[in-house]
Amino acid sequence: MLRHALHRLVLAIPVMFGVLLIGFLLMQVVPTDPATVRAGPTATPDVIAAIRADLGLNEPLYVQFGLYVWRLLHGDLGSSIINNVSVAQELGTTIGPTLELMFASLFWSIPLGILFGTLAGYWRGSLIDRAIMALSVAGVSVPVFFLGLVLIWFVGFQWQWLPFTGRGGPLWTMDGILSIILPAVTLGGVFVGPVARMTRTAVLDVLSADHVRTARAKGLTEVLVVRRHALRNAMVPVVTLIGLQIGFLLGGAVVTETVFSWPGVGRLAVGAILSSDFPMAQGTIIVLSMGFIVVNLIVDVLYAALDPRVRGA
Repeated sequence: MLRHALHRLVLAIPVMFGVLLIGFLLMQVVPTDPATVRAGPTATPDVIAAIRADLGLNEPLYVQFGLYVWRLLHGDLGSSIINNVSVAQELGTTIGPTLELMFASLFWSIPLGILFGTLAGYWRGSLIDRAIMALSVAGVSVPVFFLGLVLIWFVGFQWQWLPFTGRGGPLWTMDGILSIILPAVTLGGVFVGPVARMTRTAVLDVLSADHVRTARAKGLTEVLVVRRHALRNAMVPVVTLIGLQIGFLLGGAVVTETVFSWPGVGRLAVGAILSSDFPMAQGTIIVLSMGFIVVNLIVDVLYAALDPRVRGA
């Protein structure tokens, strides 16, 4: 398993390099000049030219990219051109709230999706199956921002049950728990449907397998048959889907944090892009990309743990 994990880690290196290159080039096609943004609207052309030289913007693109990668290898993400604050410092203060939001979203959505999918697969064709599949399709179809706005309007504004703006505190405090409920429900709501549908398909395939019929012939209860013999073997494709969906969940976190004014990396990325703060935008892209890569690496390791055939691949 260790060899499999190291192999996947090596394969992630060119992916990360491609992300850095694409993120760097995307910042170059933006019509705003970083030197003009830093100098301010009243700066003279001489001042702007001096800032461009100081930032290395007069160099060819390949030289700029090389210097950019060299700074990253030394842990230097640069400084914001808006407030001259270290990008690493800003990311350090925002990565915690984003991880809290991701954890809270997955904490309830993954077990609920697996439960719904198992029930739908076991009672295939019943009213329960149809109701769960209808809810799953609705959950996949509803945009994240729409669900968030609906919850804000009714639960937060009309009924005033829960706070809907900002972060009340750390997740281990009561204010933090109350403030994270609506963002976590919004972000996790789009996660339940895909997990339930994949779990249903996998459970249906496993329930017709020979080892499940053998377990029933031994006199085991249906709960033990489903939990030990059906659900465990059905987790291989479900874990793969969960890993892929967690990666896409990072994109949903950007929208959710913006809607609920959650002080995370996603909201920081949106603000940096809107204000043409290129170093900050590139830093957030790196963090989100590394999160996607780490999640996929963990999924590969779990996949190998669940399916021994993958270890020798």
